[in-house]
Amino acid sequence: MGFVALARLSEVTGLSEPDAESELIDLAVAGLVERIPGDFAAWGLTEAGRAADAERISAELDAAGARAAVTKTFDDFLVLNPELLDLCGAWQMRSADGVVTVNDHNDPVYDVRVLARFTDFHARAKVVCADLSAALPRFERYGLRLAKALGHAQDGRLDYLTDNLESYHTVWFQLHEDLLTTLGIPRH
Repeated sequence: MGFVALARLSEVTGLSEPDAESELIDLAVAGLVERIPGDFAAWGLTEAGRAADAERISAELDAAGARAAVTKTFDDFLVLNPELLDLCGAWQMRSADGVVTVNDHNDPVYDVRVLARFTDFHARAKVVCADLSAALPRFERYGLRLAKALGHAQDGRLDYLTDNLESYHTVWFQLHEDLLTTLGIPRH
């Protein structure tokens, strides 16, 4: 997630803000995270924190005997990934009279159709998230966050598909990054 405010980190992890802050302070004392002060205060991993996280995640994967299951599920994720990117593109842009333009969301029929495609996609994404959660319980938060984002969009908060820090697209991207880190795959 890069550098993130305490409130957002609390929401993403499911920890209360005081518990999250306590954990962050302990990690800062150990040199694994740092806090950027000011109006936009945020916490982020140090280089030592990134290295420790990679070691911890690799050890967790091996201790759980989950490498094969996570690798297989990552392959399933990769099958879905291009479809999600296409859906996000369809949500943000549309063709009008043969010209691609920004989707201004003034055509409810179009938006309902794309939102229905997100809903269909989510049924398959839930399977990937469930398989990941079964292999490593820490992945459970992604399924919950994706469902929450889709629910917000279905309730009319349309920014929760692609244009919010907790949007479906953002959570999916974070899951992708977590899978790459978990499996030790460098991003190209």
